[in-house]
Amino acid sequence: MISHTLCLLRVARAIAYIDVLSGLSILALEGQWICPTLVTNLTLDIRGGRHPVVEQSVGSSLFIPNDTYLDETRQMMVITGPNMAGKSTYIRQVALLVVMAQIGSFIPATSATVGLVDQIFSRIGASDLLAQGQSTFMVEMSETAYILQHATSHSLVILDEIGRGTSTYDGIAIAWAVACHLLSTPTQRAKTLFATHYAELCDLATHYTHVQNYQVAVKETSQGITFLRTIRPGGTNQSYGIHVAQLAGLPPSVIKKAKDKLRELHIAPTPPPSPATLPWSPPLDTLNPLEMTPLEALEQLILWKKQWTSIHSN
Repeated sequence: MISHTLCLLRVARAIAYIDVLSGLSILALEGQWICPTLVTNLTLDIRGGRHPVVEQSVGSSLFIPNDTYLDETRQMMVITGPNMAGKSTYIRQVALLVVMAQIGSFIPATSATVGLVDQIFSRIGASDLLAQGQSTFMVEMSETAYILQHATSHSLVILDEIGRGTSTYDGIAIAWAVACHLLSTPTQRAKTLFATHYAELCDLATHYTHVQNYQVAVKETSQGITFLRTIRPGGTNQSYGIHVAQLAGLPPSVIKKAKDKLRELHIAPTPPPSPATLPWSPPLDTLNPLEMTPLEALEQLILWKKQWTSIHSN
């Protein structure tokens, strides 16, 4: 039996290969998937794209398809919208369809032109590494640093809520700087889907022509909000956090207190300025995170925080 081990392994590998191909072909037939066109340029044009796993869970009649278009002139999509609206599902969907196209599979869409990518990077989710003494925010920053060090102009990057693990102002500054790095470093201008709650990042489109703002559509009624799951052009500054908390079942007394506090915060004398309009010293676009030590980066954040506090208190 031992003498036939290599032969058995080859047979098992061939059966597994046939099993994968037959499984993909069955899914393609049942789901009416299409054959994508693979190209060597930077174009990513997916029309009516659907998430193959989520669609199986909710049913094809309920899943809302969405389009995606990125190329050398439209490098980054900044996607805003509330929790549970579908931002994370959408950016995961795009990455998954690119992987499927490049392994030779049909994909769930009405049409697709997919430029070959050398790597796909993702920074999604919140988790810590207690055994290694790393907090959630440290893990987030370490993974983001890896992306900035290794992404190329032929990569695809999906980022979800960069900067959420720290204070709001620090988080905005970090998210802004990460986006600027991906947009302005010639060798690292990767196609990027950036999902965020920071509406301030929509200002990137006024500084970079290859940034497009998108939002997840939401319908407001007297009964509450309805997530339409549709990605459409434009940004939004509404997070609907309290509405989501209400849907999750928080007690009415907690919801009322939250609404009262939100109204109190909204009547502040002046809203916080956008990061794009602040007189950062030194300016964000003059720094290269790859050339800074962790201590230098921390000192720079402390300096910016002092500048922000000084401006906001005046």
